[in-house]
Amino acid sequence: MANYEIVATTAFGIEAIAAKEIKKLGYKDLLVENGKITYKGDEECICKSNLWLRCADRIYIKLAEFKATSFEELFQGSKAIDWAEYLPEDANFIINAKSVKSQLFSLSDIQAIVKKSIVEKLKETYEIEWFEETGGKYPILVSILNDKVTILLDTSGEALHKRGYREIGSAAPLKETLAAALVIISNWRYDRYFIDPFCGSGTIPIEAALIAKNIAPGLNRSFVCEEWDFIISSLTWKKVRKEAYEAIIQDKEFKIFGYDIDPEVIRIARQNAVKAGVDDIIHFQTQPVQELTTSKEYGTIVCNPPYGERLSEKKEIEKLYQEMGLVFKKLVNWSYFIITSFEEFEKFFGKKSDKNRKLFNGRIQCYYYQYIGPKPPKKV
Repeated sequence: MANYEIVATTAFGIEAIAAKEIKKLGYKDLLVENGKITYKGDEECICKSNLWLRCADRIYIKLAEFKATSFEELFQGSKAIDWAEYLPEDANFIINAKSVKSQLFSLSDIQAIVKKSIVEKLKETYEIEWFEETGGKYPILVSILNDKVTILLDTSGEALHKRGYREIGSAAPLKETLAAALVIISNWRYDRYFIDPFCGSGTIPIEAALIAKNIAPGLNRSFVCEEWDFIISSLTWKKVRKEAYEAIIQDKEFKIFGYDIDPEVIRIARQNAVKAGVDDIIHFQTQPVQELTTSKEYGTIVCNPPYGERLSEKKEIEKLYQEMGLVFKKLVNWSYFIITSFEEFEKFFGKKSDKNRKLFNGRIQCYYYQYIGPKPPKKV
């Protein structure tokens, strides 16, 4: 099997979480940078990375990296890649581009130059003048940062947060990849109660359930590289998917609850849980946070409450966070984890967090406030 340089991209702030996931899959010698992790692996690694990584955005094969301050340098650098190693004669290759702080900044020109260089290289190999492009899709990303060009082959297709269970979301949906990261950071122990009192369309409880049952997040979707028999055998995909089905935990009970004040989003949450195959272990219910109560100890709350992005909502949000503080305070020995962009959260919540972590919900800068409860006594 070939050995590739693989790049897993992530949202800022969760690179270390994705890196731990990659190590758990058995891959080492990682280079962790802002928004990405680079590592080496074969075809099976590409399949496993797409299928199993809960916090990554996309999985790429890195094809080349070089400096270019002119279109000629971009053309020659791209043409130097052995494109026939990756693209069959009928490949439908699509060029995307992005450029930051670089002399080459016209995205349409970057796309055109790289497209031309690929065609010229393939002409030499396949000895034909015209390429039909009627075969599988091969998305190519040309990323230029400070005049350094990185050419990547996108193996995921649709972004990895699109698990396939959430066709309909609430008004302000949380990406599945970020929701999974929030659950992982909480260190929730699966034998304890798990509650999201602002569950919306159910993303956080569903991701918690997928993690608890060890269900690969990509099991219910396809990936663009599944069309690439040229690179990855269909037998490799069958093997990796079979192993993922066999890894699902079927014989344990989990206590996961999702509440929301809006009955319509609770209905959607239930539908999404059915599509994700975890409706048997999540209880959804219409309930405002002010009514949250439990006699159970040592549970975990992970939630994404309203932020109050509009100035007119500020007083409402301050009141909500005050009420949250009073409600959560009554939960004996619980840990709670709250993501919000509201800068005065701790002031109105009434308690300083044990830890906080800067994260981005889309383009919104947030902090993940972590209140860590005591460990339960050891069973004798």
